[in-house]
Amino acid sequence: MTMDSFQEKTETAAPLNEKAVVWTEDELRGQNPVIESAEYAYKKANIVQVNQEGVSIAARHIYSKLKAESYTPRSWRAHPLHLIPAEPYSDPSNKAVLNWIFLISALNFSFWSSREGQLDRYAVEWKSGWNGSKTVRWTGYWSLVASLNRAIHDDNIPITDPYFYSSEILCPDSLISSVFRAASHCNETIPLLQERIFIMREVGFILCTSFGGSFQGFLEEFQRRHDGQGTALDLVKMVTDTFPSFRDEVFYEGQKVCFWKRAQILVAEAWAAFYPDPTENSPHPLFPGVRGPAIHDLTMFADYRVPQILHHLKIMVYPSSLVRKLCAGTALDAGSKEEISLRAGSIVAVERLRDAILKLIAEGANATETDSSADGISSVLIDFFLWDLAKKLERGEDKIEGLRTADIIPAHRTRSIWY
Repeated sequence: MTMDSFQEKTETAAPLNEKAVVWTEDELRGQNPVIESAEYAYKKANIVQVNQEGVSIAARHIYSKLKAESYTPRSWRAHPLHLIPAEPYSDPSNKAVLNWIFLISALNFSFWSSREGQLDRYAVEWKSGWNGSKTVRWTGYWSLVASLNRAIHDDNIPITDPYFYSSEILCPDSLISSVFRAASHCNETIPLLQERIFIMREVGFILCTSFGGSFQGFLEEFQRRHDGQGTALDLVKMVTDTFPSFRDEVFYEGQKVCFWKRAQILVAEAWAAFYPDPTENSPHPLFPGVRGPAIHDLTMFADYRVPQILHHLKIMVYPSSLVRKLCAGTALDAGSKEEISLRAGSIVAVERLRDAILKLIAEGANATETDSSADGISSVLIDFFLWDLAKKLERGEDKIEGLRTADIIPAHRTRSIWY
């Protein structure tokens, strides 16, 4: 597939710009452009609304849960499907971990199923974890992770090595298709398979020709360019500059709107995976020169699962016309007014939620506790928590008590490479 044909297939989702974005000095020194973009699109679209009363009430609940569950960036290491990095960061095995994180983030899009809740929806059969023995049917995002893990562990395929997956000779399309093979009795295949293959070729080629064939090489170049002082936002900008398929942007009402979902989640996943043991008081290996939390400039990751839980918690309010569409399973075109409103509104809502939690900390704790607690609160951490909560509610493993909630309605359906 050529770049032109790929763009033609995805141009309804958002323009896939071939030219790298050139940032002004003011932009480079300023806040995350995703925040300004979201505020603009949220107000212009004027469809979903952020309910400030809901924000305030939910902030207390979420903050209490974060404390009760000791939810921190190190919680990332607890999931059985995650490939856990070795410590210290300099361990040679971490090159493979970084390649694993990179490829998953490159392919982290479009897992919703038109057969939601049915046994024949797309699923992947693999173990319950790297050290598990029981076979599990993984769906949604976890089907991607399980596919790659199965290829590495069971089939001895180096699927996360850029030199391998960028080569049509070493790694033909048919092999990639086999890696993502569905479980028995499924009547669906993984969505957007050809787009995933194209992206694997594209990002693999760029890593191999410019960064020594690994995401670790990309990070080394990042630190060289910034003299070890680069922030998480600097890294996100380098990702969107370098890889067209991470450039999640659209023009809306005459202005460029940046969502950057996968670029931000790539940086956030790497940040969480390599988050140092807090008892050791050591700098983060990816951002050694950054004072304070390196991740605080990033926003939540505008997808379809977090808006669903934000509506359930009455943080976001939908008009009845949108509710009817979602309940009917009506697809929303990528780049449409309603889809942009949902994504932008989610970013605005989580920013306000973070501010409300920080206000609670400032009002309710003494100075020492305030500093310590506030350092741990970011839009990224809130996003991780909300996404996990949405999945637990879906599986019936958790319930929300002490809050008045809205009925859980279906997540919006937009088939897109961006999320």
